[in-house]
Amino acid sequence: METQQRHSLKVEGEVLPQHEEILTKEALDFLGKLHYQFEQRRRELLYKREDIQKEIASGKRPNFLKETEQIRKDNWTIADLPEDLLDRRVEITGPVDRKMVINGLNSGAKVFMADFEDANSPTWKNTIQGQLNLRDAVNKTISFTNEKGREYRLNDEQAVLIVRPRGWHLEEKHITYRGSPVSASLIDFGLYFFHNAEQLIKNGTGPYFYLPKIENHQEAKLWNDIFIYAQDYLGIRRGTIKATVLLETILAAFEMDEILYELKEHSAGLNCGRWDYIFSYLKKFRHDPAMILPDRSQVTMVVPFMRAYSLLTIQTCHKRNAPAIGGMAAQIPRNDDPKKNEEAFNKVKADKEREVTDGHDGTWVAHPGMVSTAMEVFNKEMTAPNQIHIKREDVQVSEEDLLEIPDGEITEQGLRTNINVGIRYLASWLSGKGAAPIYHLMEDAATAEISRAQIWHWIRHPGGKLEDGRKITIHLVEKLRREEMEKIKRELGEETFERGNYKLASQLFDDFVQEDTFSEFLTLKAYEHLN
Repeated sequence: METQQRHSLKVEGEVLPQHEEILTKEALDFLGKLHYQFEQRRRELLYKREDIQKEIASGKRPNFLKETEQIRKDNWTIADLPEDLLDRRVEITGPVDRKMVINGLNSGAKVFMADFEDANSPTWKNTIQGQLNLRDAVNKTISFTNEKGREYRLNDEQAVLIVRPRGWHLEEKHITYRGSPVSASLIDFGLYFFHNAEQLIKNGTGPYFYLPKIENHQEAKLWNDIFIYAQDYLGIRRGTIKATVLLETILAAFEMDEILYELKEHSAGLNCGRWDYIFSYLKKFRHDPAMILPDRSQVTMVVPFMRAYSLLTIQTCHKRNAPAIGGMAAQIPRNDDPKKNEEAFNKVKADKEREVTDGHDGTWVAHPGMVSTAMEVFNKEMTAPNQIHIKREDVQVSEEDLLEIPDGEITEQGLRTNINVGIRYLASWLSGKGAAPIYHLMEDAATAEISRAQIWHWIRHPGGKLEDGRKITIHLVEKLRREEMEKIKRELGEETFERGNYKLASQLFDDFVQEDTFSEFLTLKAYEHLN
C-alpha cells in the first residue's frame, strides 16, 4: 500500500495516478484545516449522543425543548432559495458510481442526490472514484462505456446535483491524523466543495448538500459553522451553500424548528428519511419492552407515529418558508412479471399521491424507471413550483403522537425476510455495492439496519412473539438463519454464493442480533472488512 504524507493529514490508501487530481496538496490542506477546526466538536457531539441514549434507557422520553421554546414561537424564515431549488418535485437517489451519476442526472428528475452514505459502500476506491465522477459531472465531461460497448453521456437537460456526505459517526480510515482516522463527513464534504464549488456557481447552480442522521440542533449548528468556514476559505459568499437535512432520527423530530433555525442562512428544508427514521425509533427505544414494532412491511407511512412525523415536517418547513421533501419509494420496475410490475407502480403512485396531497413539495424515487410515475402525480396535484404557501395550520402533532406504538403482527415470514434481506444486503455492501435490488425493492444500509434492529429487539422483550404465539429466541433466529442461507445458496447457485461475501455477512448479522450491547450502526463494524 502506497503511503503519502500531505501536511498534517496522511493518505493511507492507495493513490492511483488519477487520484492525484483529487488528493492535491491544496485539497488536503483544506481537509486538514477542517479537521483542526471541527474534530473536537464532532467528538463531543458523538459523546452527547451516548449520554442522551443513557437517559432514554433510564426511562426519559424525548420532548420539545423548553430552552428553545422561543425559537419555535418566533416568526422567522430561512433565507431565500436559489432558482434551481424552488421546484424539486421528483428527486432520484443513488450511489456515486460513474454510470449511476450519469443516469441520475439524465433521469428526468428535478434533482439527483449523489450518495456517499447509505447507498454507497465506502471502499477507498468508491470514495475517491466517486469524487472524480462528481468533478467530471460538474465539468460536464463525464462519460462511461460498459462492458458491452454502450456509451453513457450527459443529456442537455440535467437534474440539479445534491451530494450527501457520510454521517457524523463514520470515519475514513484511509486518511489519518496522527494515526487516527478522520471524519468521513468532512472528507466527503470537503473534497466535493473544494474541487467543485466555483465551477458549480459558474454553471448557475451551487454547492448543495443533504445532511444525514442529524440528531439535534447542535449537530446542525456544527454543519452551519463548517459551511461558513469553508465559504470564507474559498472566498465564496456566505449563504451560497444550501443544505437539506434528512429528518431521519426520532430525536431530530422534536427539534425541527431548531434545526432549520441553526442552518437558516444555508437551509434548503427538510426531507422525511423514512427508513432510517424507523431504525432510529427502534434503536433509541431498544431497552423499552413496550416499544415493539410489527413486521417491517406493516410499518408504513400511514401508521400514526410515521404520519405524525411526516405532517409535522410539512407544517414546520412551510412555516419557515422551507421545502418539505417526502421519502423514498423503494419499489423498482419488474420485467419478469407484468402483474407484479403494475402493483409496484401502483404502490409508488399511491405513496406519492399521499405525499403531494398532504403538502410535500417533492419526493424521492430509487430507480429511473419510477421518475415519470412520481412526476405525473406531482404535476397533476402541484401546479406551482412548490406548496410552501400551504401552511397546514390545521395540523396538530403532540409529543405523544410522535412516539405512538403502531398495531400489527410479527410473522414468521417477516422474521425470515429480515434475516434474508439483512444478510443479502450486507453481502452486497461488503462486495462494494451499497444500493442493492433485493426481491424487487431497492435496499440500502437503512433497511438492513431495520432488519437487524427488529430482531435484536424481538429477542430481548416479552412482546417479541410470532402471531402463532412462539417466542422469538436466539435459537429460533439461528434455525431460520441456517434455512435462509440454504435458500440464498439455492437461488444464487453454489459458485455465485461462494464467490460472494454471504458467509461473512451471515456471521456479522449473527453477531449483531446476538450481542448484548446493541451496535449503534452496522456499517461501523462492517467497515473493518472493507478496503
